[in-house]
Amino acid sequence: MRKSRKKSKNDFAGLRARSEWKEVIMEERYYDLVFIVRPATPEEEIKKVLTVIDHTVAEKGGKIEKTEHWGTRKLAYRVAKHREGIYVHQEIRTNHGELIAELERRLRVQDNVIKYQTVRLDEDLKRQKKLSQKREKRAARRPRRTPAPAQRRQRRSRPRLAARSARRRIF
Repeated sequence: MRKSRKKSKNDFAGLRARSEWKEVIMEERYYDLVFIVRPATPEEEIKKVLTVIDHTVAEKGGKIEKTEHWGTRKLAYRVAKHREGIYVHQEIRTNHGELIAELERRLRVQDNVIKYQTVRLDEDLKRQKKLSQKREKRAARRPRRTPAPAQRRQRRSRPRLAARSARRRIF
């Protein structure tokens, strides 16, 4: 038989804390966003899509570092019955992970956008930084070698080559 115990105020403290959650600010993250627009899309429509993205990023407290129009390029395979598309690249900084989910949702809804991809870059940057720090530590531990004085090497004649060329002449 299970004994039931009386619930105290402290048992519900966790529930109260969850309901009063404040927005947690994460470390700043860096993302690459590339999306492809249908090739026949007028420039005004592309600007509308960029405005939607700008508005969403500003609303969530992010910042667009760079926007590049890569122009019309051939696709590797057919996407939505198209062989080419207009590529747009953006670099985004944000503290909120939900911003990327919202951006992808809005891009998915856009009729002109046929493909999109978001890549988190700060993990790669961290990995590179960590590797360079390890290399520096390893280099600091290693004693520096002083290069030996340069000695002239005498070239040896290669008797094999001479024998080979002599054989070729015979045959």
